[in-house]
Amino acid sequence: MTIAGLLGRKIGMTTYFHDDGTAESVTAVEVGPCVVTQVKTEARDGYEAVQVGFGLASKLNQADAGHQARSGGKFEHLQEFGVDDLSEFEVGQQLTADVFEAGEPIKVIGTSKGRGFAGVVRRYNFRGGPKTHGQSDRHRAPGSVGAGSSPGRVWPGTRMGGHYGVDRVTVMGLKVVAADAENNVVLVKGSIPGARNGLVRIEKQGK
Repeated sequence: MTIAGLLGRKIGMTTYFHDDGTAESVTAVEVGPCVVTQVKTEARDGYEAVQVGFGLASKLNQADAGHQARSGGKFEHLQEFGVDDLSEFEVGQQLTADVFEAGEPIKVIGTSKGRGFAGVVRRYNFRGGPKTHGQSDRHRAPGSVGAGSSPGRVWPGTRMGGHYGVDRVTVMGLKVVAADAENNVVLVKGSIPGARNGLVRIEKQGK
């Protein structure tokens, strides 16, 4: 069974010790179990994919509940993944961590931590103004944001202070260090975006 990835929940970081005594920093991710909620076919939908559900929903509207009724669950998150052979999947089927293998290259997509309102020094790594020559209140200011005569306005997209974080972040080139199918936990080398218990999408690299 080959599916491009699964949805999971970030548990946190820990240290993994290999058999030869070497240690690696890893992030533990609870991947599933994900349940197939829809099988999309070329004839009906114009492409082939499998929609999976993850995370128990406290309540659903009638449309979502009706859509998920055949799978036998109520899921908070629904996303699609590509598959190699559509005939291996059916609605209601459970997918677990055994989809991944140790040493497999992956990419992880998550939502970065929210930092609230931040100035340009924190948000964009601006240097700030001079600390001398009478500059008493310019230490963390952005400086000029445009000329007065031409264009006579501030260009859209000019980097300023504002809401920082809660962005979709993709980290590529990661690796599965270990996969525990019994507990549905995958250990990923290094850090991944998001806070603890945040939703993450793990995809096999190149799929």
